[in-house]
Amino acid sequence: MNFCIICGHETTEKIPLGDHQIRRVCVQCGNIHYENPKVICGALALWEDKVLLCRRAIEPRYGLWTLPAGYMELFETMEQGAARETREEAEAEIHIEQLYCMYNIPRIGQIYVLFKANLIDGTFGAGEESIECRLFDEHEIPWTELAFPSVERTLRHYFEDRKNNSFITHLETIGTRIDHTG
Repeated sequence: MNFCIICGHETTEKIPLGDHQIRRVCVQCGNIHYENPKVICGALALWEDKVLLCRRAIEPRYGLWTLPAGYMELFETMEQGAARETREEAEAEIHIEQLYCMYNIPRIGQIYVLFKANLIDGTFGAGEESIECRLFDEHEIPWTELAFPSVERTLRHYFEDRKNNSFITHLETIGTRIDHTG
């Protein structure tokens, strides 16, 4: 960010007083421009032991399968965001049971929060961001066509947890920080 979002003047890189990170700081008004991770929220939506997956109609990873999820909006809770994304991508209403998986992805500055949920009435469709949506049994999952590592890990956790009938909350880190030198 080369120009201040408050006053429009140039910014410079420096460590603000009391901070420990290099930030973009406005040379005129002193506004500090923070860049923080984005929160992605979504749902592992279930119906009669089947998992709802959406085939992406947008980039990144166009045409691959994912769980309904997306960026959290201002003024909504993570649960509201997961329900909204499920509604937008799969035209489905859900009942959230529990926080299920949380992934730190520092190399791209994201945090994924996925809730275990049930489809209400088992109804769904394909929203604007989905080519199609479908319920899958475990043996039908298109493992080689999943869009993101977080989706694969969540599905593997679910099928393993289902065997034990014990659904714990999973917290993991995927990948590492990007090397900014090259």
